[in-house]
Amino acid sequence: MAELRLTGRPASPGLALSRLFVLADASRAAASRPAEDPEREAERLRKAIADAIAELERVASQADEDARDILEFQVAMLGDEALSEAAFAVISDGGDAAGAWQAALDTQVDEYANAEDEYFRARSADLADLRDRVLRILSGATQQSIPAGTVLVALDLPPSRFLGIDWKAGAAIALAGGSPTSHVALLARARGVPMVVGLGADVMRVPSGQEAMIDGERGTLVVAPGEATRAAAQVREAEIRKRQAIADTFQRGKAKLPNGEAVMVMINAAGPDELSLLDPAICDGIGLVRSEFLFSGATLPDEETQYRAYVRILEWAGGRPVTIRTLDAGGDKPVKGLTLDDEGNPFLGTRGIRLSLLKPDVFRVQLRALCRAAVRGNLKIMLPMVATPRDLAQGRAHLAAVIADLAARKMPYAEPPLGIMVEVPAAAIAIDRFDADFYSIGSNDLTQYVMAAARDIAALSDYADAADPAVLSLIARTVEHGKHTGREVSLCGDAASDPAIVPHLLDAGLRSLSVSASSVGLVKAAIAGALVG
Repeated sequence: MAELRLTGRPASPGLALSRLFVLADASRAAASRPAEDPEREAERLRKAIADAIAELERVASQADEDARDILEFQVAMLGDEALSEAAFAVISDGGDAAGAWQAALDTQVDEYANAEDEYFRARSADLADLRDRVLRILSGATQQSIPAGTVLVALDLPPSRFLGIDWKAGAAIALAGGSPTSHVALLARARGVPMVVGLGADVMRVPSGQEAMIDGERGTLVVAPGEATRAAAQVREAEIRKRQAIADTFQRGKAKLPNGEAVMVMINAAGPDELSLLDPAICDGIGLVRSEFLFSGATLPDEETQYRAYVRILEWAGGRPVTIRTLDAGGDKPVKGLTLDDEGNPFLGTRGIRLSLLKPDVFRVQLRALCRAAVRGNLKIMLPMVATPRDLAQGRAHLAAVIADLAARKMPYAEPPLGIMVEVPAAAIAIDRFDADFYSIGSNDLTQYVMAAARDIAALSDYADAADPAVLSLIARTVEHGKHTGREVSLCGDAASDPAIVPHLLDAGLRSLSVSASSVGLVKAAIAGALVG
């Protein structure tokens, strides 16, 4: 066939050239059948769920510690009765086990897959895996085997399937859907497996056996590559090796400007599962923990669940500073039973601190867990989507009330510093109005609001430039206020992870960046000026 080039999104860097293997869609593994007695159908489903949990636990028992945490997350989801509640309701009305389970899980998978927020889209793969695993058990089908050493093509790939493949043979992953922040993407990066996501449905129509080349850094898959493409790939491979060697040199050292001035390089994290794959020595702390990872289940997390998760993160950091953002949900980040679903413009809607203030009971549960966990490490609390001083004042009032309650109950607690995300232009323009303990610039939202260009519209990508002078001027304004008042200013958006933009951020005065873990080495090299030329 003629050379075919497909472009998606980078998920794990590296180049690979091998034969394609297209993994069949497992979501239709168990077709509906005539329903038997409702009690018998319910028992069939309960047994299939129990068997699926046992399968996952067997895989987890043989996995590395990092992968085990991810699989235990899936086990917990499958064991949550709220996940299967809708299916059992259909069965009680006369439905069959397979059809009821598939309908219930399809709805939840679609909700997460169509969310605009990256983290929630990434969790759809875990739900799809649970759906397909139970359907396969109900049908009695066997799982399709995956040859080692291939470029694996699939709609999506759950971590349990990833862990059953021999990646030492040299292979890669090309997904029609998927997300760079999915659990399987984290595993792929940790094991050096090139991976591209978001290639679209066309990739599923390419026949198995075709030779293909995948570039995990550029997000491309080339089927039946010609000689010119192969030659270019050799050049790219040399470039990647050179850049990786530079990144490895800087990975564990302290970040410094050419003049020797120190720069803090922290990492962004979406939960303890992600951190379990990383060595704390690579960073100066965690500049952003997206607490949304706790709210991706069928029910809202209680105080103890949140407390344990925050403690795990603090223990990983080992005394390094950890900034945990309170729930940044709403509009484009749906949380069942909490967020509003009828807003016409979600990016300008009830999200972040606005939602927390609208749901004070949920907000205070999170604040209590955070204050209790703060005893165990260097924890800071950050409020998202702050637009007025009133937002900060009300958030601080809730924190004070929580502390008074913990003191009255004689529970161990600490009062963490309370900062704000500077992502709304109103906050950046009039930053001197906000009496926060620290400031963290969210370059993603700040850029899209300043440039009036939604960051998820590809046609507007030229506008979504954090290095635009209008955006940089607001960053510099915030940094200057921090210097004048003696308060820390950091930046935790995607711009901090881009070596090409880092020099502009440094010129704006920033000396604290929070980046994706995979970018640490390259960012430190960019700070040192080692990537010039």
